[in-house]
Amino acid sequence: MNEPKIFRPDLNDPTRPRRGLTDDALSTRETVYRPDLLAGHTMLISGGGSGMGKAAAFLAARLGANVAICGRNEDKLHKTRDAILAATGIEIFVQAMTIRDPDAVEALIGTVHDRFGAIDSLVNNAGGQFPQDAIDFTRKGWLAVIDTNLNGTWWMMQEAAKRWRADGKPGNIINIVANVERGMPQAAHTCAARAGVIYLSKTLATEWAPFDIRVNCIGPGVIETEGFAMYPEEALERFHLANPMKKRGDAWDVAEAIAYLASPAASFINGDLLIVDGGQAQWGVIWPAGMPDYFNESGAA
Repeated sequence: MNEPKIFRPDLNDPTRPRRGLTDDALSTRETVYRPDLLAGHTMLISGGGSGMGKAAAFLAARLGANVAICGRNEDKLHKTRDAILAATGIEIFVQAMTIRDPDAVEALIGTVHDRFGAIDSLVNNAGGQFPQDAIDFTRKGWLAVIDTNLNGTWWMMQEAAKRWRADGKPGNIINIVANVERGMPQAAHTCAARAGVIYLSKTLATEWAPFDIRVNCIGPGVIETEGFAMYPEEALERFHLANPMKKRGDAWDVAEAIAYLASPAASFINGDLLIVDGGQAQWGVIWPAGMPDYFNESGAA
């Protein structure tokens, strides 16, 4: 019997570098957008306590939006709220919950709607995965990733759409997915889930057009966030080689793409997948647990 390989580092290892943008960087990072671009716009962001969701919340608040964030870690959510308040003077709404629970999702959508009077853009950023060879996935591990990344995203989309249809108001959904065009070795669970979300989005972009609901996706490539802690250092050393620019993006790159799709400039964009990956789709393959010797050739990432 072959023992499953475990590639998950110690998340509390003090010797590992801290990654991701600081609160100061998120407060001061230059943006191409005018300060009032999203004034009066209400944006709900799942997974808003860290990484790309946190960056999106900072930018949306800086652009004048009403911002609500949710996630499973209450402490992270509160720290993000406090940092945004200190930076912008705007108090955002936070709610600790799991998008795996459709009843909790329904309650969240209702609460945010009641607080702000509407939800204009829903950003489905929450998700999670771990690096592992697919043959070694446990049933529990597979179901956990599918339930969060696919089912949880669906519950959020459906509940928001129900509210928009009932109110006769337009809606905008932005799903953060992944670059799945050529597969994702060592991340087959999230590849399956994200591909499901992409084609679900394309389907709903048509089906929900009569309700004036737009549905689009953003597919990030190698974006350096706190989530890098999930991957071995030997794998991270090669991540940037997976795109022809040979560099990593950061959460601000994705936040600005989110702001664009939420803005009036994107009012005629529907059913699309915006790739933010430095050209990775044309170039390399990420091995989040480290490249197996079988594939280890010069020029491969």
